[in-house]
Amino acid sequence: MQAELVIAGADVVDVDGARTADVAVSGGRITAVGARLPIEAAGETVDGRGLLLAPGFVDMHAHSCLQVFDDPLLEPKVAQGFTTELICPDGLGPAPLSAALRDGRRRYLQALEPSIRAPWDWSGLDEFLLRVEAAGPAANIVACVPHSAVREVVVGTHNRRPEPSETRAMQDLARECFEAGARAISFGLIYAPGLYADTDELTAMAEVAAEYDAPLVPHVRNEARGVLDSISEFVGVSERTGARLHVSHVKLVGCPDLLGELVGLLTAAQERIRFSFDQYPYGAGSTILAALLPPWALDGGSASMLGRVRDASERTRMARDMERGLSGWENLFGACGPDNIFVTQAAGGRAGDVGKSIEQIANERGAEPVVAVFDLLADTDLDVAMIDHYSTEQIVREIFTHPAAMVGSDGVFNPHPHPRLYGTAARVLGRLALREGLITVTEAVGRLATKPAQLLGLPDRGRVAEGLRADLVLLDPTEYVDTATYDDPRQTPPGVRLVTVGGRAVWRSGQHTGARTGDVCRTTAATRA
Repeated sequence: MQAELVIAGADVVDVDGARTADVAVSGGRITAVGARLPIEAAGETVDGRGLLLAPGFVDMHAHSCLQVFDDPLLEPKVAQGFTTELICPDGLGPAPLSAALRDGRRRYLQALEPSIRAPWDWSGLDEFLLRVEAAGPAANIVACVPHSAVREVVVGTHNRRPEPSETRAMQDLARECFEAGARAISFGLIYAPGLYADTDELTAMAEVAAEYDAPLVPHVRNEARGVLDSISEFVGVSERTGARLHVSHVKLVGCPDLLGELVGLLTAAQERIRFSFDQYPYGAGSTILAALLPPWALDGGSASMLGRVRDASERTRMARDMERGLSGWENLFGACGPDNIFVTQAAGGRAGDVGKSIEQIANERGAEPVVAVFDLLADTDLDVAMIDHYSTEQIVREIFTHPAAMVGSDGVFNPHPHPRLYGTAARVLGRLALREGLITVTEAVGRLATKPAQLLGLPDRGRVAEGLRADLVLLDPTEYVDTATYDDPRQTPPGVRLVTVGGRAVWRSGQHTGARTGDVCRTTAATRA
């Protein structure tokens, strides 16, 4: 037997269990797995003794869709073992797009999907994926249909219910995205304009997802006091349409008293529908600073938002709502408090505020915290991102142990990013499984690789088996652990000996090889149900 690459004597771990084996790779595929393979010649042989070999990890929540144009190496992701990225989560994405919406969409996304090199010369998701393919990313790219983008193209940026003809047009546009290669449909019900969708609209979109047997992937309306109703809304949508449901980054923003009911709801959903969720194993989130504004302030798109944060009377109204709250609104400002919200990105003259809390910025400027938020948004044309600390480690770990959980980093490429950008996979497998035993190593690999591949209809990856794509992670289990912190987040985990994408090494012993062998999914999402 000949092979381009042989990993010899590694401890292979996937959902099939753990076993010591040699793994042979040629032509981008795994050609053999077994003890003491009869290898006659190999282009490269890697000694895997004492090392753990797993299938490449799938990031179920990746804000990488524009980063591929600025840095296609995607080093923070491949360095921890992610070889496939599910992009356009939270209902947000650069496509589909119309010319009239381009400037506003670009401005709104800049803090969450920062880029200075993206060409923004596409309209449909098919054209966008062609541009991504031409950029040559190091990791594989799989896209969601972003509901907010679809809604914006058809209905516009305002808070109104679509006409029946517009609902049909949204469904048709979603079908175009699925035909272009999307394998899920995402929703972001705290972001404009997706937050204006009622349950009937969500159901209409889910009907299209069901046609392709593609999962619904929502950021639900409320992850604080209203989290139970918000998840239940999508459980009902799934029941009515038959679409699978995969809830993004399940958490409790405050409200520790709801933990038992939340876990019970997740278990009940798993018994009623095809249900799963993902989680990043941290007690803080990261998103655009504009998410602190009340929902009505987002109506009309980026230009309208900017007008409001620069208008004295509108500031007074927004401040009142942010300090007192609104019925049904998550209100991150009130839930976390200005001392627990930190700036991770700020454009132009406000770059010096990166790393500071809203409370610190307010004190330095002699302003109220809400005013500091408005000033940041106004001074940067909305280009501000944040980290918001909302939960305890105990709550995070209780949710983590649920069997329906998968993993999504939700990592944003900010100047001072959340540590999850660099550390999510290593925290799950290295810390919580290998070191602390909260789940087994086999279960951790299943959550990171096998279950996501199955959910997204990617049968060519997620296991270490003959004939599958050679996306592989070889690591030292005694060293592999997350080292990124909130103070020092740009730390790749130690112990990653080799990461291959399509059989080519993209990461080797602490360094990126420069290889960009990622595959962009451009085939039809799935066989129609």
